[in-house]
This record gives sequence, C-alpha cells and structure tokens, in this order.
Amino acid sequence: MNRVGVGGWEFKPWRGEFYPAGLPQARELEYASRKLTSIEINGTFYRTQKPESFRKWAGETPDDFVFSVKAPRYATHRRVLAEAGESIKLFFGSGVLELGHKLGPILWQLHPNKKFEPEDFAAFLGLLPARIDGKALRHVIEVRHASFVDPDFIALARKAAVAIALVDSDKHPLIADLTADFIYARLQRTSEKVKTGYSPSMLDLWAKRAKIWAGGGVPDDLPAVAGQAPMKKQRDVFIYMIAGAKARAPAAAMALIEQLG
Repeated sequence: MNRVGVGGWEFKPWRGEFYPAGLPQARELEYASRKLTSIEINGTFYRTQKPESFRKWAGETPDDFVFSVKAPRYATHRRVLAEAGESIKLFFGSGVLELGHKLGPILWQLHPNKKFEPEDFAAFLGLLPARIDGKALRHVIEVRHASFVDPDFIALARKAAVAIALVDSDKHPLIADLTADFIYARLQRTSEKVKTGYSPSMLDLWAKRAKIWAGGGVPDDLPAVAGQAPMKKQRDVFIYMIAGAKARAPAAAMALIEQLG
C-alpha cells in the first residue's frame, strides 16, 4: 500500500492555501488527514509529548490513517549512539503507542555530522525494540553523512530489518537499498515555482517507483550501495514531502496521491 503525506500539520503559510480560510487551527489535523494518507509527526523530535496528545491525534483522524513518528533528537543527536538506551525508553514511555493501529514507522534521524562507526551503529540498532506490549514496531534510519554510503551499513540495517530512509535532496546522500519490508522516502526538492511542488514528470517518476516498490519490485533507476534482489512480496510505501519549498508540500503530496490512483 502507498501512503503519502507531509511533515507536521501546523504551518502558517498553509492557512488560506491548503487549509480553507477561516478553518479553526484546532481542526487542521482533521482536515489534513482527509486530504492525505499519512503525516509524519515531527513535534516529537523537539520535545516529549503526552499520552493524551497521541490519543487526541488518533481520535481526530480517519480509521485507516497512519502516522509516522520522528524520534527525539535527545536520542539521535549524540556522539555515542550506543548510549541512547534511556532516551529511547523515555520516548516510548511518553505514550507513542496510544496511536494504536495508526502508529506507522518510527524515524530515527541522525545528526548531519554523525559518521558511520560500525560498532556504535550496531549497538544503537540493538536498542530499538522490535515489539512493545505485543505491538510490532517498524524502524527507519535517516543518515546524513556520506560515510554511511558503505555496504557494511547496509548489511547492519538489513540484518536488523530496519529501513533506510531514501532522501531526495542535494544535501544528503541518496541510499536506495532495501533493508526492510517497507519503503520510507522523504522528498525534499519541492519548488516554489511549481504549483504542485514537483513537476508533473517528476511526480510521474515517483509514482512509478512507488508502484514498483509496493508490488515487490525494485526500480532500476535508483542505484544500490550493496546490491539487492527484488523481494517477491508486496510492501508498504511511505512517501513524505519534506523541506524544500514547504509551502508547496501539501499540493505535492495530493498530486502524488492522485497519480497513484
């Protein structure tokens, strides 16, 4: 299944553009969740949330809606990732699982200056729980240093069944290797000059890639660091319009949803 969305839902430039004029701010998530099929919660990256917040967000969205959750920077922005154990426990103790069946992947975004250190990274992966209270969890790592373009990094992620975020950006490495049973892409090239953020041709390209991934295949136009064979089963695909010209993100997401049918 393909899910497409944006990061967060509170953004002033969206008011009167994506959000209808006069829509109460308190109803923005309700509105956005009926135009998009997923949203990446990013407030969790900056501060600890409360269980009642997660319950409220779940209650305001359609039954088939799915959130991804950006893990806190106090867990990921550290020199030694292996020391993040208590921070990870604190994050999961904050009420994330109150999202219930609407909880999708958890994004662990590393600091841009964090280099690939195999032992430290392997230890960090070992801290990520596969299940909590019977709930299976999906984890995805976003790396932003070129040293991670390394087959050993791919092997560690694949062994742990943790996805690697595919980031479409000029700033960070694009790693398209499949290491889990789902795909997580963050597209960061939206342009203010294009009404839909991405051009029709680029939206068509990403739609084709998404359909191939969802069907169990591997697009032949994205290079792999370590090489891979297609997995012969369907996959869930999560695509978010993040950064770039953020004001265009909802339009880009809705245009891609339309392309995907």
